[in-house]
Amino acid sequence: MSTKSTLNAAVLAGAVAAAVSSLAIAAPLSEAEVKAAMDAGKEKCFGVALKGQNDCAAGPGTTCQATSTVDYQGNAWKFVDGGTCTTMELPGGRKGSPEALSRDLPS
Repeated sequence: MSTKSTLNAAVLAGAVAAAVSSLAIAAPLSEAEVKAAMDAGKEKCFGVALKGQNDCAAGPGTTCQATSTVDYQGNAWKFVDGGTCTTMELPGGRKGSPEALSRDLPS
């Protein structure tokens, strides 16, 4: 095998690995993961996740975990410590919510 072929194969393998890992990240949280977070005192909080760092429910046009496309996307939630959702200080005076919000949605 030539050096060029070896390099092309390595690049292709890296691209495939990256694609597969991004699919795994975008999968919904399992029931066990959700239960473990809730048992640890976590709560779902909408509108507090940075772009691509939500835990789930990223609204229309997205699949789930790590698929929010806007910082503080109102219809995407993240697990936070229980009792902190609505008191978190976010830029622009935003607040988290236990229910989906209609603000900061992707256009």
